[in-house]
Amino acid sequence: MEFTVRQCHELDMSGKHTLIDKSPREATAAREIALRYGNQPDALLEILHDLQHELGCIPEAALPALAKALNRSRAEIHGVVTFYHDFRHEAAGRHVIRLCRAEACQSMKANELIAMVERFLQVRLGQTTADGAITIQEVFCLGNCALAPAVMVDDRVVGRVDAARMEKIIAECRS
Repeated sequence: MEFTVRQCHELDMSGKHTLIDKSPREATAAREIALRYGNQPDALLEILHDLQHELGCIPEAALPALAKALNRSRAEIHGVVTFYHDFRHEAAGRHVIRLCRAEACQSMKANELIAMVERFLQVRLGQTTADGAITIQEVFCLGNCALAPAVMVDDRVVGRVDAARMEKIIAECRS
């Protein structure tokens, strides 16, 4: 007999057998979210977004459960997760700062701004500060070219960002 959730029998304190869930939290969350979408493979992106929203990332432990629920290979699920840059394998900081590296922003010294942020926070692009407050990521267009260089702080786009303004943004994120 196969269970939809990995389960086993264990003896409780009274000597009775008890059915308990032994699945990792990530796999259980993946199955539950996939089920909300009717285990439809064409809903994979929505499922992944919901999973990341719930867990803070798309953990490796969730991939086999998603593959089974959607009747797809683990490689197919992994390919989608790694193709889209918005999906993370590790939880992000409390705030995510995305720094634009598109041509318009580069022409307005975005690369110097990025170098300053990396030095100031003592992390590289794609990393999170030691205090867990800020994750910095690169993006290749925020659609705010007229106000370059642009950054996105969580879900808010900010234009004409110089070093002084960036320090204020970081201070707000840390407070």
